[in-house]
Amino acid sequence: QVQLEESGGGLVAAGGSLRLSCAASGRTAGSYAMGWFRQAPGKEREFVAAISRFSSLTEYSDSVKGRFTISRDIARNTVFLQMNSLRPEDTAVYYCAAGSWGTVQYKMDYWGQGTQVTVSS
Repeated sequence: QVQLEESGGGLVAAGGSLRLSCAASGRTAGSYAMGWFRQAPGKEREFVAAISRFSSLTEYSDSVKGRFTISRDIARNTVFLQMNSLRPEDTAVYYCAAGSWGTVQYKMDYWGQGTQVTVSS
């Protein structure tokens, strides 16, 4: 079992930045690829970004490419999402997830509770 806890969400003006963190715990916490997903009100949850187990590979959705950066601290079992140039359409609950790299965009094994990000116009 892996437990995931997100932090760092909040309210920010358009054009601003936020950094989300996700701390993973559990015996196998370091064995997975990690990803960020988001769900806006009335919409389905969507893939945002992912990073492989040893940080050699990353993927981003087209909507955040060039603005968001995913990284991980392997020693601390923590993954980060640096979000720059935020837009009102980035408003959503952001979820951290852990799973296999091969299915990282659509099937993850473990999920956090989510953290709210609100971008005001």
